[in-house]
Amino acid sequence: MFVPKSHNPPLAALLIFVASAFLASTTLLAKALGTDTLGPPLHPMQISHGRFMFAFLVILCAVAVLRPTLRRPHWGLHIGRTSFGWLGITLIFASVAFIPMADATAISFLNPVFAMLLAIPLLKEGVGPWRWLAAAVALAGALILLRPTPDSFQPAALLALTAAVVIGMELIFIKKLSGREIPIQILLVNNAMGLAIATVAVSFVFQMPTLAQWAALAGIGVLMACAQACFVNGMARADASFVAPISYATLIFAALYDFVIFGVIPDVISIVGSAIILTGGLILVWREARIR
Repeated sequence: MFVPKSHNPPLAALLIFVASAFLASTTLLAKALGTDTLGPPLHPMQISHGRFMFAFLVILCAVAVLRPTLRRPHWGLHIGRTSFGWLGITLIFASVAFIPMADATAISFLNPVFAMLLAIPLLKEGVGPWRWLAAAVALAGALILLRPTPDSFQPAALLALTAAVVIGMELIFIKKLSGREIPIQILLVNNAMGLAIATVAVSFVFQMPTLAQWAALAGIGVLMACAQACFVNGMARADASFVAPISYATLIFAALYDFVIFGVIPDVISIVGSAIILTGGLILVWREARIR
């Protein structure tokens, strides 16, 4: 959970790859909880509550062991980041109950594109032709995955698309927070506030989970905390332009898990749409690297 100072690209690549596997696993468990795989389907707000509750407990234990020096948090930025983060993850968990995990994951990869677009009015950042090209390509891929025809349109895909917009807004707050506080403090405050928001929300839809569902909820929280720890440490060991494309391995793991557990085989539209979104994302990563 700490941030090492040594520059080690191979280890960074491994950490981001492992984080991708953990992240896809949380989506897998969310899909199992949102369907009748482990018992009566749970509401997405209850799934996100479990995610924040158990992740907070893991990070709290890490803080107790590592005893980092904590500063006074910037509450305004944390409230904005956590509110959008909670809503984004809830929408993702809702979408995977109805559409293939690979589709939902691919659409969620639009969040850096939306963050770029939102940065224009909110952060006064300039956007050149290459960035606009990346955004256009990625959004074209999302349009394909939405399958906008009367016979094949997937309304649930709009949940994933909305989640991408919301998480893009969260990235704006994360960008403002970067450098102000140490990562473990950001994770601790984020998960504590997320738990508070999720607890209020779940009070309206709570149902007693089965034993298997409790285990899955705990698994989501623990895996999410592990994914965050791996991601933070991976980002600290190499340039963002180097590790960012590796995070797209989440899509591979999501498709693999969906096939092995639920027997879902991606169709041609899913493969083409996902590939186009990844192409747009890679163009954006390449351009950011060139700018730096």
